[in-house]
Amino acid sequence: MKSYDFHYGPRLVSGAGAARQLGQLMPAGRCLFVTDRHVRSLGLADEALASLAEASIEAVIFDAVEADPSRETLLAAVAAGEGCSCVVGFGGGSPMDVAKLAAYLIGSGDDLDMVWGVGKAKGIGLPLALVPTTAGTGSEATPVAVITVAGAEKRGVNSPALIAKWALLDAELTRGLPRHVTAATGMDAMVHAIEAYTSARLKNPISDMLAREALRLLSRNLLTACEEPGDLEARASMLLGSHLAGVAFANAPVAGVHALAYPLGGHFHVPHGLSNALMLPHVLGHNMPAAMALYAELAAVVDPTLVSDGRQGQAQAFVEHLCSLSRRSGLPQRLREVGVTAGHLGLLASEAMKQERLLVNNPCPISEADARRLYDAAL
Repeated sequence: MKSYDFHYGPRLVSGAGAARQLGQLMPAGRCLFVTDRHVRSLGLADEALASLAEASIEAVIFDAVEADPSRETLLAAVAAGEGCSCVVGFGGGSPMDVAKLAAYLIGSGDDLDMVWGVGKAKGIGLPLALVPTTAGTGSEATPVAVITVAGAEKRGVNSPALIAKWALLDAELTRGLPRHVTAATGMDAMVHAIEAYTSARLKNPISDMLAREALRLLSRNLLTACEEPGDLEARASMLLGSHLAGVAFANAPVAGVHALAYPLGGHFHVPHGLSNALMLPHVLGHNMPAAMALYAELAAVVDPTLVSDGRQGQAQAFVEHLCSLSRRSGLPQRLREVGVTAGHLGLLASEAMKQERLLVNNPCPISEADARRLYDAAL
């Protein structure tokens, strides 16, 4: 057996109402509370903020985080958090990513431009708690934060120094999610599990185990969560599946689907989960020669009744099942439905090539010509 390292991630607090425990966990002083205005307007953060207040912790609320958060937004959060002793990220992937980097930059004093990439952030950040309000990004479990910089390029920081001290999984916070958000974030989490399981680098037995269980939970509860939004058991399963997928891909990193999804978010503001769902079947088809055996293994995970002759048939049944889940969840199925035209394919392919930290993890190489062909297939 080959050698590997594995990082389990934050301390996990899970259960209905878990967000109400926030004040018991955080250290005394002022707390930078990073969220977005939509989460605030829905009242989702009210009980968490009340918990901090009951513990005499002053919350400095930064709710200006947008989708695909910018460098400017991150630096504004850092400025708002001056003098704080801890940080909370409350919301979807965007607030949590901003919170992770803000906690690190405030605590370490490092310059942002010196820590882009893998393993370059080596300082110590402020104590950090992350509370997801969607079941998809798994950001509460990972050492990765992604920010949009000039030219709509997505840049990431990947370092154990960004891992939160606590992750609070409270399914009550996800019960009111609209169907399209439930669907997109659920597909996002499934992509995390699949790409971790097939990652060309750092794949290991523990990440495989977590990815399989994540995919089982997600694939078997997605449609229930979409069609019966008040089903707390399905919501809890989705939230746990998303978290387990996050731990898996924190150790066995994601690859080509994400690399081709990022330009769709940066240039067309397509939600990240939807971008992944749109590119998933095409990248899996590209990877089939190298990953066929692994896709065949995952077929039984998503549906034990998926039986077919031979490994190739099983792998193809797996891809078709994922396409069916995406379609039945109500997500758009073609790039043209989100504003992409044939004239954009060259730009998208060129931008995808900037995602070198992701492309190196793909089971098959993806050239710029390959990327253009895959975007064209998704059009």
